[in-house]
Amino acid sequence: MPLSPLNRRRLENFRANRRGYVSLWLFLILFCLTVPAEFVANDKPLLVRFGGSWYVPVLKSYPETMFGGDFSTEADYRDPHVQELIRQRGWMLWPVLRYSYNTINYDLSVPAPSPPSRQNWLGTDDQGRDVLTRMIYGLRISVLFGLALTLASSVVGVAAGAVQGYFGGWLDLLFQRFIEVWSGFPLLYLLIILSSFVEPSFWWLLSLMLLFSWMSLVGVVRAEFLRARNFDYVRAARALGVGNATIMVRHVLPNAMVATITFLPFILNGSITTLTSLDFLGFGLPIGSPSLGELLNEGKANLHAPWLGITAFAVLAVLLSLLIFIGEAARDAFDPRKLR
Repeated sequence: MPLSPLNRRRLENFRANRRGYVSLWLFLILFCLTVPAEFVANDKPLLVRFGGSWYVPVLKSYPETMFGGDFSTEADYRDPHVQELIRQRGWMLWPVLRYSYNTINYDLSVPAPSPPSRQNWLGTDDQGRDVLTRMIYGLRISVLFGLALTLASSVVGVAAGAVQGYFGGWLDLLFQRFIEVWSGFPLLYLLIILSSFVEPSFWWLLSLMLLFSWMSLVGVVRAEFLRARNFDYVRAARALGVGNATIMVRHVLPNAMVATITFLPFILNGSITTLTSLDFLGFGLPIGSPSLGELLNEGKANLHAPWLGITAFAVLAVLLSLLIFIGEAARDAFDPRKLR
């Protein structure tokens, strides 16, 4: 489907911002490398050929007895005995990193946290877990959490702002007072209180954050609808009998989406920062989950192991900087002064 002249001009403006254009590609590469984290870093082989049969341990659990072992529990593929059994009648294909986010390396030559080595490229944390592997899994959780929260909050915020701006009057006034009261609730205190009753999880945190993050786009969308609801083309559509829902979605919403799309990278940036902060304070994901915030906390608690703090800081700095640059390029692309 060919692009319209307006969208083609926007794409050219986005590409003209070289920093933002390159940042988008770098972010997509990081995202594509971390989403299939189980196939990049895992303590289970990707593929096993044993006795003429094929096995996929990364996707399915197999008992040790299936490979000639003695136990009916899941095979420990890092065990030299299991490796020797498989090697006698077949072979294994391992991922690039032979660690999962919760794999403890018991073969360290120095006490944990150990410095970077050939076995652990970025060292280990204070429990002997590979830092690079936990960084990959933590980056995936942070990005997916940020994308999910940004998408959900954008849908709710755009809908709320559209209703406020289009109808106005008492509905707009009451909704604004509600937003003022609702935004005054202390989110951190609520998390502290609720975490004493419910164990935090990915979806629990996402739902709780959604209760407050949807307000970030209401003001922008409301202003666009307030401005456009009295335009001639809107009045003409009303005179022709077009319903309010059709006018809002088909005629006014495309204009409001310009400002909304410009704000999305910054909302994603804030979502990732919020999750990292909660994990750093201990009110985020469950203990032991791969998280950039927990890695930062481990770096604070182990100042004699600088690779922990440096790794977490570098990953966050690069990720958030890429998102900011993408947001700047998107702002330039939708800037009406650059579309003339």
